[in-house]
Amino acid sequence: MPSADALRIARAFLPDRWYGNRSLYYYSRVKLRTDPLYPGVLDALRGTSAPVLDLGCGIGLLAHALRTNGLSMPYRGVDIDAPKIAQAQRGAARAGLQDVAFDVVDLALGMPVHLGSVAVLDVLQFVPPQAQDALLETAIACIAPGAKLVIRTGLDDGSMRSRTTRRMDILSRVVHWMPSAPKAYPDAERLRARFEAAGLRATFTPLYGSTPFNNWRIVAARD
Repeated sequence: MPSADALRIARAFLPDRWYGNRSLYYYSRVKLRTDPLYPGVLDALRGTSAPVLDLGCGIGLLAHALRTNGLSMPYRGVDIDAPKIAQAQRGAARAGLQDVAFDVVDLALGMPVHLGSVAVLDVLQFVPPQAQDALLETAIACIAPGAKLVIRTGLDDGSMRSRTTRRMDILSRVVHWMPSAPKAYPDAERLRARFEAAGLRATFTPLYGSTPFNNWRIVAARD
């Protein structure tokens, strides 16, 4: 993302006082500037108008990226991490984001009612395999005609990138950024078969850019 846009978004996460904790400001600025995630998701959603449900939204950076790039579809972000949701609500209010909502939701207990597009970004690997299947089944059922299911995930392909991704995801748990350690990385062919069985056509695109991680963008839509 252009540095000026990343800086503008990151400023929404500055502390109220000069001596406050600036970790989210620096995290947001660096992630938006260096991670190809958001440009990849924006490209996938551009041209759609369906509401977006962002599963595991964290502090809500996708909402800021959408609005910064002129995408105005309704957005709702959900996450099990209440402190992150509080920061997401605060950041969205400070940035004046319109038609944006955030809620604390434990997806293990069920998905919010939704019809439109669904984003599942850097979430699947933290969900046990059986729960992954349930989450994907429910997400697929939410996809409206003309809408998209957009996933960013590591894949289980035995590569050096895959091993690096696992180590970083474990570190994210150690430093308490993620609520759990990685459970299982999806298999690409199994995902393809699931989408085809549900009547969705899917494209798999590497989304690691200059990073050492094995991240892929998967975009699925109804024929």
